[in-house]
Amino acid sequence: MKKSTAKKSAQRNAFYAQSGGVTAVINASAAGVIETAARYPKAIGKVYAGRHGIVGALEEDLIDCSKESLTTIAGLRHTPAGAFGSARFKLKGLDKNRAEYERLIEIFKAHNIGYFFYNGGNDSMDTAHKVAQMGETLGYPITCIGVPKTVDNDLPFTDACPGFGSVAKYVAISTLEASLDVASMARTSTKVFVMEVMGRHAGWIAAAGGLAGKGRDAPPHVILFPEIVFDREAFLARVKETVERVGYCVIVVSEGTAYADGRFLADAGTKDAFGHTQLGGVGPLVANMVREAHGYKYHWAVADYLQRAARHIASKVDVEQAYAMGKAAVELAVKGHNAVMPIVVRKSSNPYRWTVGHVALARVANVEKKVPRDFITADGFGITEKCRRYLLPLIGGGDPPPYREGLPVYVKLKGVAVRKKLPPFKV
Repeated sequence: MKKSTAKKSAQRNAFYAQSGGVTAVINASAAGVIETAARYPKAIGKVYAGRHGIVGALEEDLIDCSKESLTTIAGLRHTPAGAFGSARFKLKGLDKNRAEYERLIEIFKAHNIGYFFYNGGNDSMDTAHKVAQMGETLGYPITCIGVPKTVDNDLPFTDACPGFGSVAKYVAISTLEASLDVASMARTSTKVFVMEVMGRHAGWIAAAGGLAGKGRDAPPHVILFPEIVFDREAFLARVKETVERVGYCVIVVSEGTAYADGRFLADAGTKDAFGHTQLGGVGPLVANMVREAHGYKYHWAVADYLQRAARHIASKVDVEQAYAMGKAAVELAVKGHNAVMPIVVRKSSNPYRWTVGHVALARVANVEKKVPRDFITADGFGITEKCRRYLLPLIGGGDPPPYREGLPVYVKLKGVAVRKKLPPFKV
């Protein structure tokens, strides 16, 4: 892997930022970075964090993590969402907006920052890679390490992405429990239940719903994947056949389900900050499609932010891997690695054993890992045993947060700002 060409020098500070959609365990990665950095005082001075991610860096709005108590930093491990604030903000290509990258390097120079830890998904890994390149170009080498994070589980090379295991656990449990509810009322009431989950181009979260049951009659009876072209007639026929045979039908649908021409069922007609099509409402759309065709009474639910914020039922494996990725990022940096991302390497599935590896950011940036075809049943509506063997270890174990008066206790940062040294910059 590529080694940093930065000259060995005295202690330098580190910058950490959270990017994109947050997860139930992204703060565990932050704890891994901050606590591990403290073990290398000769190499790393203070850890600064961007308030609202990379936007905080551009605006020189930095949080001094040394002002937080050790108890608060440790508490990040069991606190959901992005404690430092995240942002959907994509830096343009070096050829389109060099000024933003130059601004980052100016900030790093002004605050003696020699390490950049970027906690995010595909786009974030691309940004970290470009920042490393720009540092070299401008004569200020900066060690850039990506810290993997995405509930979509679509980063390549890593066995799983921190954040996914907990979402998978939430969706599997929610599908199971809702199915029991529907089954108990199906004779005189609801016949069809639709659960909408996240997943733009990769159906890993939808696949996790398949863990709720095994066998032809066990829910979910239909899973709609982005990887499988949506066939309206085949779908409606499967729903009708299931209701007539079982008495009810439970459907898990990924927000990225699309027609043969690539159009998303739930295309909202707008774009987000990354230029991605805004999606929303595929659950009610599919449910109404069934009502119009068959007249069945239905209910639908959208897991939405609930699925990625549910720290109370987080996967223990997911929490441990999230922390390990933050820890490994720092260890890679102090060993001289640059422009790499730590990854989870599966050694065995039963029992589940894993270790930490790493891969060059250039190989990760803007690459999506989709659900393999052999993880999806031949009819396109379910998961195979191979998929089940992959998924089950990732939702393993519980790691509940502390509780007080029946509610989980989550930490909140003081967020003390670092004194600004440079002129303002408009983002």
